[in-house]
Amino acid sequence: MKRVAVILFLSFFLNASLIAQNPIDTNSGGLTLEACISQALRNQPSIKQFAIDETIADQEIKERLADWFPQLGLTYNYQHNLQLPTAFFPDANGVKRPVTTGVKNSSNIQFSLSQNIFNRDLLLANRSAGSYRQQARQLSSSNKIDIVVAVSKAYYDLLLTQKQVAVLDENIVRLEKSVQDAFNKYEGGIVDKIDYKRAQIALNSTRADRKRAFDAIVAKRVYLQELMGVGGDTTILVNYDSLKMEREAFYDTTQTGDFSQRIEWQLLQTRQRLLEDNLRYNKWSFLPSVGGFGSYNPTFQNDKFVNLYNTAYPTSFLGFQMTLPIFQGGKRIRSIRIAELQLSRLEEDKKALSNNFTTQYAEALSGYKGGLANLISLRDNLALAEDVYNTLRIQYNAGIKTYLEVIISETEFRSAQINYLNALYQVLSNKLDLQRATGSISFN
Repeated sequence: MKRVAVILFLSFFLNASLIAQNPIDTNSGGLTLEACISQALRNQPSIKQFAIDETIADQEIKERLADWFPQLGLTYNYQHNLQLPTAFFPDANGVKRPVTTGVKNSSNIQFSLSQNIFNRDLLLANRSAGSYRQQARQLSSSNKIDIVVAVSKAYYDLLLTQKQVAVLDENIVRLEKSVQDAFNKYEGGIVDKIDYKRAQIALNSTRADRKRAFDAIVAKRVYLQELMGVGGDTTILVNYDSLKMEREAFYDTTQTGDFSQRIEWQLLQTRQRLLEDNLRYNKWSFLPSVGGFGSYNPTFQNDKFVNLYNTAYPTSFLGFQMTLPIFQGGKRIRSIRIAELQLSRLEEDKKALSNNFTTQYAEALSGYKGGLANLISLRDNLALAEDVYNTLRIQYNAGIKTYLEVIISETEFRSAQINYLNALYQVLSNKLDLQRATGSISFN
């Protein structure tokens, strides 16, 4: 029996591959799980979207910090007076008389300069720049973790479904031989037609199961390609070493993991730093805004346009400005209180998330341990079912057992094969959930 189990392990999943319109091609190579994940992390649209979001966040920070630099401006103006303005001036007798003033053409060029010295908006931008960038990176990492888990589960699902088809193909070959043998015995008058019909029923059922499994492969392959960012006109092949898959089903459950490595916790800590910066920002509202400014304004005036820019009449100045709101109806106090309450609420969010982590870990650990125990049990059942089938087949050929017993054992053997594959997928899926719950999957 042990020899049968060893042979079974060596034969599991070897050369499993998928071609879109053809049966399983056992001679073709294929992508490993690592290759599929690497492809997804390069081509998945959401990866590129979050990368763009990181760039946007960086540019937004630079945009805000740009206000720390001196702000230079230029304003140009030209004016042609169709009618000159009139002013009243007293003559020698003291009588005010209208006098046309000004010139027909005037132009002004203003060079302005301003410099922020103290501004709470800029202080906030400067203080929170690192946390803001980190938040964008962490959101991108969270998306990568989601993709790794989703691609891994889809890969295992596709691969094991392909193996189910291969198992059913083997069963069909055996049943076709059984049908032919039963028919020959029926024709020879050795048995009645019941054995032949039972064999045909079993064959038809297995063919139907094979059709359902094969049709499922197409949908699962398309889903995996979607996660990998591969176009629909491309057909991927997947392949995995059976012994490696068996080994990867095992996980050291004595490691409880570090919840602080979970990306959800790191995002919450980053949010806390941003809220702390926001609280400081609101407290700074009682401080004045201070800035400096200056201007240089050459003015040009002449009745003739061609001579307008021959002579300049410049003016210039430097200044200092301080702005301090004195009373705003308690708005600043309310803003500070809101910021404090947001931090208090975040503390409750951290407690809730910590409790949620504990629950997720307990559920993932329980699911993994139960699934692993089930896998080991089904592995033993598989070896037993194969041994029973082979024994009954020999006894039937010797005329000791009935064909009904052979059909039942063949069905049990097929069920044991499929159940084992399903259990292996479940264990691998549960392992991913456990790794995620312990923070083992990260992109820091």
